Amino acid sequence: MNRPSMSRATVLGTAVLAASTLAACASAPPQGGADSAAPGGAYTWWDPYPQHDASSAWAKRVNSCGQQAGVTIERTAYDTTALTNQALLAGQEGNPPDVILLDNPAVSTLADAGMLTTMDELGLETARFDKNLIAAGELDGKTYGIPIGANTLALYYNKKILDDAGVDPASIKDWASLDAALKKIKAAGKKPITFAGIGTEEGSFQFLPWFWGAGAQLTKLDSPEAVAALELWNSWVKDGIAPNSVLSNSQNTTWEEFLTGEFGFAENGTWQINSAAEAGFPTGVVQIPGKDGGVAPTPTGGEFITVPAQKDTGRYDVTKKILECMTTPEGLVETGTTFAYYIPSTAEGQEQILGKEPELKPWVDAVRSAKGRTSDNLGTKYPKISEALWTGVQKALSGSASPADALKDAQAKAQQATGE
Repeated sequence: MNRPSMSRATVLGTAVLAASTLAACASAPPQGGADSAAPGGAYTWWDPYPQHDASSAWAKRVNSCGQQAGVTIERTAYDTTALTNQALLAGQEGNPPDVILLDNPAVSTLADAGMLTTMDELGLETARFDKNLIAAGELDGKTYGIPIGANTLALYYNKKILDDAGVDPASIKDWASLDAALKKIKAAGKKPITFAGIGTEEGSFQFLPWFWGAGAQLTKLDSPEAVAALELWNSWVKDGIAPNSVLSNSQNTTWEEFLTGEFGFAENGTWQINSAAEAGFPTGVVQIPGKDGGVAPTPTGGEFITVPAQKDTGRYDVTKKILECMTTPEGLVETGTTFAYYIPSTAEGQEQILGKEPELKPWVDAVRSAKGRTSDNLGTKYPKISEALWTGVQKALSGSASPADALKDAQAKAQQATGE
C-alpha cells in the first residue's frame, strides 16, 4: 500500500488510487513502442516512482536490465494515479510504452481496456511466482503482469508498553487473545491500539485483514462474518481501546501516533520496518490474527510489470528479456532491498532475502498468506466495492449506523455500482 523512498522515509504509496497532479521525472515523456524508439534501440519504460531520479539505485537497476537485453531504456516516472490515466490515454492513442510498472489494482483496469499483452503471449513463465501474489494480475483466467515484490500489513508493538502491562505478544493467536491483551494495556494506563479507518482506499486496505480474517468475502459485504469484523473495530473505538482519530487517520498519521511511544499496537506495513528500528523504544511485529486463530489474510501492496500491446510484436522478444532480468531471484532481492524491504514474489527470492535479512521472517510469512484486492476475479469491480466498504466502516465508527446497518447499506451500494 505504501512504500518508503531510498532515504527510507515513508511516502504515500502503491495502493491509494486518489486524484493527484501529474509528476514526471522527464520533461516530455516519449510515448509509444516502435514509433518512439531512438536509433540504437530504445525501449520505453514507465513506473510510479518519481522520487527515484536518474541517479538513483532504482534507475540504475532498470537501465542495467535494458543493457543486458541490448537496448537503452527511456524511463519516465509518474505519480501512481497519473500513471494509470496516462497509460489509458496512450493505449487509446495507439502509442503505449513498451513496459509499465503498475500498482497492482490497476492491472485489471488496463487489462479490461484491452491494453495489455498476456504473459502467455509474451512467452513468459509465471508458475514460479506465488499464486496468492500473482492473482492480482489475473483476469478471466489470463495473467497480465508479474509482481516485482509485495508489501502488506501486520501489527507493530511497543515492547516496553506490552512488558509493563504483562502482555506476551506470542500469546496473541486470535481475536479473543488480542482483545484481552488490549484491555490489559488500557488497564495499565496506556493507549492500546491505533489503525487507519479513513474514508479512502487506505481505510479499506487496513480493514481487509479483519474482514477476511473473519471469513468474509468482498462479494457479500453484509455477511455475518463481515459484521463481526466491523463490530470488533467498532467496539474498540466505543470502549476507548482505539482513539477516535482512527476515523481520519491515514496510514502515515497512524504511524506518527505510534512513534509517540504512547500506543501498544499499530497496524501498519512492511514499509515502516526501518522507521520502527529507529523508534525511541523497542518494537516488534506480530501477524494480524484471524478471528478463530491462524494468520488473517492481509491485502497485498506492490507493483506489477506489464507489457502494453504493441503494433510491432517483434519488440516483445527484447521486452521479455527485460522482464526476465527484473524478476530473477537475485533481481527480486535487489528490488526488495532497494525499496526498503519489498518482499520477493517467489519462494526462491524469499529464501534469498531471508538469508541476508533473517529478521524479515514475520513479513515473509505475512506476504505468503496475503491476498490481492482484485483477486477472485473481482478486477475492475474492486474499487467500487471498496468505496462502499470504507463508507460503511466510516458510518459505523462515527456512530451514525450500527455495523450491521452500515454494511447492509454498503452491500446495496456495491451491487448498484457493479451492476450485480
